[in-house]
Amino acid sequence: MLRNTFLHIPGIGKTWERRLWEQGCADWDSLLKEPGRFKLGGASLPTALRVARESKESLSEGKHQYFRKALGLGEAWRAWPDFRLSCVYLDIETDGGYEGDSVTMVGLYDGVEFRALLKDEDIGELPDILSRYSMIVTFYGHGFDLPMLQRKFWGMRLDQIHLDLCPTLKRLGFRGGLKSIEKRLGIARSDETDGLGGWDAVKLWREYQAGSRAALDVLIAYNREDVVNLERLAEIAYGKMREATLPLGVAV
Repeated sequence: MLRNTFLHIPGIGKTWERRLWEQGCADWDSLLKEPGRFKLGGASLPTALRVARESKESLSEGKHQYFRKALGLGEAWRAWPDFRLSCVYLDIETDGGYEGDSVTMVGLYDGVEFRALLKDEDIGELPDILSRYSMIVTFYGHGFDLPMLQRKFWGMRLDQIHLDLCPTLKRLGFRGGLKSIEKRLGIARSDETDGLGGWDAVKLWREYQAGSRAALDVLIAYNREDVVNLERLAEIAYGKMREATLPLGVAV
């Protein structure tokens, strides 16, 4: 889908992007091979060709920063398959507060391994770990998780493409919290964590602070399911968004 994208070209919005597809201009290569064939609306042909070349080069070289800027939050879903192998699914837990020091745990899943970083233990490794990835996937991370982490780690650079599944799924008609959307889509939780929510995570952390290792184990299991399930939600969201966006017959 990323290679089919033209709306990051100045002067081309979603209407003209679709018109390009309908004219047979399926991707960047199509535009570059036959630049005089297609109508571009208000876009400049030299600019369109430059952006198409930049896009091809940036994707070939894995320059995720280019696509973070080009796609913004709203269209980040288009980049997910191409950056999936350098993607981390992220979710935080807190003590109920909204200051940086309120973050108690950061769960990270790269599609293979899960890791929970804990307050007063290894959470300080987070900036270095995140710097290894090209894409971050969250659920409402734009409004909560990432601002909280930037309060905790002043100056931490977050230049990754950010796919926030909350607004993306909302565009598809899936409203509500993460757990309710999972249930609608048939994604099950374990018996140990089914029914737990954000306030339960706060209470579990407090119990752990009071000496309960069992409470920490449940909290980690809860967080693990949060981030692991984000991968499946990303698959679903990408598939549905692609189907809703691309006309039939456009090669992907």
